[in-house]
Amino acid sequence: MQTVFRWLVRIFTGLVVLGAIAVFGVYYLASRSLPDYGQTHRVAGITAPVEIVRDNASVPHIFGETDADVFFALGFAHAQDRLWQMTMMRRTAQGRLSELFGRRTVKIDELLRRLDLYNLSIQAVEAQDAPTRAALEAYSKGVNAWITRVNEGAMGRGAPEFFIFPPEIAHWQPADSIAIVKLMGLQLSSHLEEEVLRARLSLALPEARLADILPDVPGAGVAALPDYASLVPGVKRSFAALQIDDDPLSPFKRRAFAGASNGWAAAPSRSAAGGTLLANDPHLGLTAPSIWYLARLELESGGVIGGTIPGLPLVLVGRSARLGWGITSSYADDQDLFIEQLNPDNGQEYLTPEGYKPFRSRQSIINVADSEPLTLTLRWTENGPVLPGSHYDIGSITPKGHVAALSWTVLSAQDTAVTAGMRLMRAGDVDAALEAGELFTAPSQNLTVIDAERIAMQTVGALPRRAARHQSQGRLPSPGWLAQNRWQGIQNYSANPRFLDPEGGIVGNTNNKVIDRPFPLHVSFEWGDTQRIQRWQRLMQNREVHTRDSFIEAQLDTVSFTARSLLPLVARDLWYSDTPAADGTPEQHRQDALELLANWNGEMNEHMPEPLIYAAWMRHLQQRLIRDDLGPLADEFSHLQPVFIERVFRDIDGAAAWCDIVQSTEVETCADAARISLDEALLWIDRTYGGDLTALRWGDAHQALHDHPVLGEIPLLRWVVNIRQSTSGGDNTLMRGVTSGVDPTPFANVHGAGYRGVYDFADPDSSVFITSTGQSGHPLSRHYDDLGELWRRGEYIPMSLDPALARAAAVGVTRLQPRGG
Repeated sequence: MQTVFRWLVRIFTGLVVLGAIAVFGVYYLASRSLPDYGQTHRVAGITAPVEIVRDNASVPHIFGETDADVFFALGFAHAQDRLWQMTMMRRTAQGRLSELFGRRTVKIDELLRRLDLYNLSIQAVEAQDAPTRAALEAYSKGVNAWITRVNEGAMGRGAPEFFIFPPEIAHWQPADSIAIVKLMGLQLSSHLEEEVLRARLSLALPEARLADILPDVPGAGVAALPDYASLVPGVKRSFAALQIDDDPLSPFKRRAFAGASNGWAAAPSRSAAGGTLLANDPHLGLTAPSIWYLARLELESGGVIGGTIPGLPLVLVGRSARLGWGITSSYADDQDLFIEQLNPDNGQEYLTPEGYKPFRSRQSIINVADSEPLTLTLRWTENGPVLPGSHYDIGSITPKGHVAALSWTVLSAQDTAVTAGMRLMRAGDVDAALEAGELFTAPSQNLTVIDAERIAMQTVGALPRRAARHQSQGRLPSPGWLAQNRWQGIQNYSANPRFLDPEGGIVGNTNNKVIDRPFPLHVSFEWGDTQRIQRWQRLMQNREVHTRDSFIEAQLDTVSFTARSLLPLVARDLWYSDTPAADGTPEQHRQDALELLANWNGEMNEHMPEPLIYAAWMRHLQQRLIRDDLGPLADEFSHLQPVFIERVFRDIDGAAAWCDIVQSTEVETCADAARISLDEALLWIDRTYGGDLTALRWGDAHQALHDHPVLGEIPLLRWVVNIRQSTSGGDNTLMRGVTSGVDPTPFANVHGAGYRGVYDFADPDSSVFITSTGQSGHPLSRHYDDLGELWRRGEYIPMSLDPALARAAAVGVTRLQPRGG
């Protein structure tokens, strides 16, 4: 027995030693790709020495003799810190994920191939002006210089992820950068899904009830739309939930996550210090690392600092010494789905206003890891690419003998968005910035700009020109063979909404409706916000003058206008109406919850219980109202629809009919729905978090999930690469943290402000910014998540163009020397 025990100890010790060796080996190999920021590199492609000074937050400040050398160095720095992220975005745009991930991503690749984003990007290179092409070329050379250094120096393949997947990295091309812009457009677009959903709901609901669940933003009314079945005869009603690939690698986002942002500016007359102010926080899906990367470029026109996206030689949001700029999603309706009729005698032709014409088509091969290649036949009509019926369940609203094609401004080979970004960085005043915006193609954004004296907001991006006789006004899929439904070109830039030097001295956007014009100059019927704008207006109007700190306070505001407006409506028949109940009974539990909510000011604070009670109640209430009418289609409304709830409880146009459960014999009232859903919510909270309401914390449910899209699902590794943070805010607060909406963590924060910036032109060096994780994409780097805790706490780092401040306490200075120099 003693001998057996000794051998067991030896075996256990050996396994521990082997495990330790394996861990050390993995750590050693992974750490090889950590860049040394203090090295000197001799590279081909620059004309003179370049310095990349990384300040104490690892933000690169790049100094070179020419703009081309500076863009080269930015490409070099991006590749040092985010090479895997860049190559993944490129692969996604190219439709080549399946070469790494096999069958898992075939549908994603198929959709990207059908949209043809990468080939359009190749063609768009020639559409850029000469300085932009030079910048794209220089940037590409910088990325490739780092790839060469990785290969020559055996530097851990450039990123730890390349040890799991094939390490071959194709050299960067100018078209790759343009493709990333188009990929961002894909992530920020929601009108395609909105059209399909509206079509399906119009087949299932009376017109009045459709106006409840998909309400128009308050304002001038819209003439009644035709029934979808009358537009496209032969379509059958379906209650199945829309199908979409929720793979973290998919760029196709649900309509609730199709981009959002805040941006506002104050003129000197509304600034306490007499200078202009600008605050901006673009909202995208939270990932590790963040999509944003901070950088400063010293161009021949002056210094520029702010947020970049790895793969792009642009400061997309930030400031120079003379100009500050920010972007918010405009929600412009830049997509239309067309139902195309096939020739019954020849399936290779479709109907046009001039008769049947053949599809434009070609074949494309998707290489699939560990499987046979897949050959696709890609087809285009005059309206755009033909999409598969599985995408957003387009097939459910496409009758037999028809296919669906997409018109979309992103699908342009003349896309000059990168040229617009280049000119914006070099613009010296508001007028020059607005002029640069004319070249911005897609995705459409609201551009907020300030110089030392003036402020403006301009909708940039191509807006389609539709005929006044368009059958659905672009709100429903429409017959593509009718000339009246087809796009008539692009609107003139002068027709885009513009707000220049407003009389009140403040301009802003929270994705709200910005203009009320009749179709076809309407911009959009669908907007991203009707709630946050109410709180923003209150904060702006409550102060005669503003400061950098008051703008920061507004940016971090967690008070929910939605909660403040809905609770009095939903709970009006429940406040203090119950008779006394015994401790531990459901009735007492309900009374305790109502008492907490009655004394709550609507602040979605991570340390408070009330936000969780409110959020769970509204979630169960909405599902109770719509599930019996919509069946599985109710899954499409995973997030609170505040205007819908208000219509129901105010009984606008008979909307209280939603409160009655049609399958039951009793007639339920809205008070019944409110009471029962609150009890259901409290039972869910009890099972999930425990029954002590006062011990609840919103932050436990509203954790920010910064997940690595690839390694984040691998056991053990996910504990290293994923970042979790308790956060305040919610779906409808200015400090917006959109919840997942799905079990088991419906209130997890998955979409928010990955970048925040506040620029003060009274004291430019007091301007600040922050991102949600860190600069490095390497999980072993201390800069992988060092900015994340500051972001969570609502703190910022300085945004200075002073070279001396950048060099003070710098974590390293990378020097690039011309090869042979």
